[in-house]
Amino acid sequence: MTRMLAFVDIFVDSPAMDDVVQALSKVPNVEELYEVTGEFDIVTLVSAGDIEEFRDILKNRILKIRGVKSTVSAIVLYTHKGPRFNGGSKPKASGP
Repeated sequence: MTRMLAFVDIFVDSPAMDDVVQALSKVPNVEELYEVTGEFDIVTLVSAGDIEEFRDILKNRILKIRGVKSTVSAIVLYTHKGPRFNGGSKPKASGP
């Protein structure tokens, strides 16, 4: 089964940046973690088995980290290019 992916953009209290990065790096579902310039302070790529698991990660892990002010999430619908791209191929049916 394919896991769902979501980009989670995070606003951080500036003095807490290092602590937030360290805490996020310990969350197993955070697959990628970037400190960025622009509107957000941190961009992460989070994986989950389903939307309920994603909600739990967001609500009970990410948003409970001291220094996280708020988040904006975007669920990945399809990967067109990147390390997780499967070439658009569908699994072949088994059998005769």
